[in-house]
Amino acid sequence: MTRHGTHRAYASRAVVLRLLGIAVVAFCAACDARLREPPGATLSLGELLGGADTLHARAVEPRDFAFPEDHGPHPEFRTEWWYFTGNLTASDGRELGYQLTFFRSALTDSASYDVTNRSGWRARHAYMAHFAVTDGGAGELVAAQKFSRGALGLAGATFSGDTLHVWLEDWNASSTGDDAFPLRLRAEHADIAIDLIVERGKPVVLQGQRGLSRKGAAPGNASYYYSLTRMPTHGSVRTSAGTFSVSGTSWLDREWSTSVLSPGVVGWDWLSLQLNDSTELMMYRLRRADGTVDPFSAATFVDRDGTTRTFAADGFTMIPVDEWRASDGVTYPVAWEVAIPQIGLALDVATPVADQELDLAVRYWEGMVRAHGTRGERIVSGRGYLEMTGYAAPNDGRTR
Repeated sequence: MTRHGTHRAYASRAVVLRLLGIAVVAFCAACDARLREPPGATLSLGELLGGADTLHARAVEPRDFAFPEDHGPHPEFRTEWWYFTGNLTASDGRELGYQLTFFRSALTDSASYDVTNRSGWRARHAYMAHFAVTDGGAGELVAAQKFSRGALGLAGATFSGDTLHVWLEDWNASSTGDDAFPLRLRAEHADIAIDLIVERGKPVVLQGQRGLSRKGAAPGNASYYYSLTRMPTHGSVRTSAGTFSVSGTSWLDREWSTSVLSPGVVGWDWLSLQLNDSTELMMYRLRRADGTVDPFSAATFVDRDGTTRTFAADGFTMIPVDEWRASDGVTYPVAWEVAIPQIGLALDVATPVADQELDLAVRYWEGMVRAHGTRGERIVSGRGYLEMTGYAAPNDGRTR
């Protein structure tokens, strides 16, 4: 059973939003037409994440990351997100999963921003947030979204004095200590709510080439991308069954970019796993319209001590072995065989809840998964999150 909710924060008649969505990956963008589209409209990832943009900075070469400052916003880029997912266990043994994601998207570049406009509603950035909780025991996902512009304190992202604060109305991720962490995550919608403390855990993992994650051959078809792959987490989660004290681990993906996808890429399958031997795995395959896997797909394996190994598309496999079908016939592969032969890793990945589709501004599947297999001669298992985009065609809001 899946339930969804939507809340829109219309700041004024002049507020104009369009959305960019991903992973793990979803994005948010803004344009004059978005709020005039029919309720339930979904968008094309190719339109949203590709194309030329000469007004904003682009990820074209590796950069020197600086922490904790880089946990904060990068407004010179068009799109950015803070993407939290986690697997938690309640005191009664109930398995719960959550996603809380904040997307920032530039409405205009700094040169075009009208500083003479004194209106309190003026804003350079629009924000979208996705929030979902999966109750593994009940087999239920509840998901919601919010939108707002970064004006009058409605939404924003700041980093000041080693304190990070990202929010959209009452959904927020805020520092509770020095050096950005720990973070407190809070969100509430209908029957679901989270109030969680997430700690930094293992060191930052720079994805791709020292943090430059290339998604295509053209210069700038890339993002700056880092992850925190094993974040100790505790707090409370509310579902329709009640409020539960929980503990477990979370994963944070941070990306900022201006143009990512190459022409012909229609979606991706992204996987994060935290294995019981204190290692982690991230991999994604970019899918092309002709059914082939794009050569800019990639994977990262994180060892116990935080050292990483990266793999190009020919160094790993993600093979779908089972699928779930939505009521309108759209199918998602919800079971996979995953392997990285060079490190002797072979895993079967499946989900305890097949219906974890988020039918929001961008329609995609994201939810908790379980993994079992081997690494060399050692048996391993783990928990994680799987995101799949581009399986459902964009919708104008009138056919579902």
